[in-house]
Amino acid sequence: MSLTIFIDSREKARAIKNIIAEFDRQGVIYATNKLYVGDYQSLDNPKLIIDRKQNLTEMCANVCQDHERFRNELIRAQQMGIKLIILIEHSPQIKSIDDVAKWQNPRLNKRVWDKEARQWKTVRTNAMTGETLSKIMRTLERKYGCEFQFCDKLHTGKRIIEILGGETNA
Repeated sequence: MSLTIFIDSREKARAIKNIIAEFDRQGVIYATNKLYVGDYQSLDNPKLIIDRKQNLTEMCANVCQDHERFRNELIRAQQMGIKLIILIEHSPQIKSIDDVAKWQNPRLNKRVWDKEARQWKTVRTNAMTGETLSKIMRTLERKYGCEFQFCDKLHTGKRIIEILGGETNA
């Protein structure tokens, strides 16, 4: 395989240890570089870039707290004619945006101590629901031309290689 991948220099070494191990296993050549958008780019096809998200909770943060920064990245990619694939590492149960709609955000409920009843209670928070997140993701795809894909953390390296056009060895 003669695939060469640039990895954004802001990716944390600890977070991508398994991805690098898979690149090594598959014979992928890689280098670290600051990327204009996203986290992974093939030298063969610089108009296709992957932005890796570690889970749906990070995706919620991107569309809420970091909305302007995230939207600006999508706009930059669109203006440069870049197809941005947002690869979300989550679990084998999340394979599509339809699955996101059924996702139970772990931050939806919070345990608090009820002084009067002298016991713990579960209280609903204002955290984003899976249904709301899925609607936002569909809007982002439609508006900015990005695409959401999903994988299990164990297979992220392999998926990056596949998406960027490399053939993988089992």
